[in-house]
Amino acid sequence: MKDLTSVHDYLLSPNDVGDWEGEEELVADKINAVFHALWQHLPDDSPLAVIDELMHSVWNELRGGYVLLEADEDELVDWALAYVDQRLEEGVDPDDLAEDDDEEE
Repeated sequence: MKDLTSVHDYLLSPNDVGDWEGEEELVADKINAVFHALWQHLPDDSPLAVIDELMHSVWNELRGGYVLLEADEDELVDWALAYVDQRLEEGVDPDDLAEDDDEEE
């Protein structure tokens, strides 16, 4: 169901990534490279809710640490592909995301 959306719906600008002490453009470039790789990797028949949950969860995993600054792009892509594969193997449940959001409120 990827044809109903676009990778561009998930790409971040330097303004979107938050404060990275002047490195916002680098962080945006790296996370966008990861998103492009994930987009190519995800099966075409992936439900939109699963795609959305996976893209957001990758960003949530990476945004809190300096790994985006310290790791090179290939390392980040390799990690993200392995992370997504593991999540897909476990069976991504988009309803889990809604439950997690409810718990945070």
